[in-house]
Amino acid sequence: MGYIIFIFGAIVGSFLNVCIFRLPRDRSIILPNSFCPSCEKPIKFYDNIPIVSYIFLRGKCRNCSAKISIKYPVVELITALLFLLFFNKYGLTYEFLVNMLFVSLIIAISFIDLEFQIIPDVLSLGGLLAGFALSFFRKPVFFYQDALYGILIGGGILFAIAYGYQLITKREGMGGGDIKLLGMIGAFCGLKGVIFSLMTGSIIGTIVGIPLMLIKGKEEGTRYAIPFGPFLSLGALIFLIMGDRFIYGFINLISRR
Repeated sequence: MGYIIFIFGAIVGSFLNVCIFRLPRDRSIILPNSFCPSCEKPIKFYDNIPIVSYIFLRGKCRNCSAKISIKYPVVELITALLFLLFFNKYGLTYEFLVNMLFVSLIIAISFIDLEFQIIPDVLSLGGLLAGFALSFFRKPVFFYQDALYGILIGGGILFAIAYGYQLITKREGMGGGDIKLLGMIGAFCGLKGVIFSLMTGSIIGTIVGIPLMLIKGKEEGTRYAIPFGPFLSLGALIFLIMGDRFIYGFINLISRR
């Protein structure tokens, strides 16, 4: 069964690549069929097999020999591995299906935000609504109240931070997309997930972002902005995988002092 889940995850990852490429460009994710970004010629079905086709074609388009971004097989592989991980954790259950949807959303959001520094509302707000609707059927693992508190407090925390930053510095430091994303994370992960994702994402973002901002800013001679969405998504993913261990470990560490 694990092989089937892995293959299915890779196929979903291939669809996510379509969303990542087309949504920021306001193109339909349904039509036309997959095409080469360089020559825009349709890709044959045997050249569109997730992961395998990239390796077989050596990362080049069969028609124009243009290089194909490594991002495509990476997205497919990450999706396949995460689907397999959550299948091993939950089995073929409703909770597994919910996590598959959430993981797919944060993967698409992260790669779009990395490249375009935007988070499409269709993913963040659509995911928020879907997460809240699904929460009514997740008992006893998760309750709709958890989702509601996560949405309201998650979105509210980032809104307050963003508003305060703008009030003090007179410039925007955090986009509305991040606020909607944290609200979506709250819909799927609840209040604990929101706080964990924000804290973990901020720590990782600081460790990775500050050196990158200094290097890029020095090279380009301008202020370099780092998208926060991928770090929030990574924090949420860590919470899903081992968040409770971190939380209980932290509580035990404090209680010993």
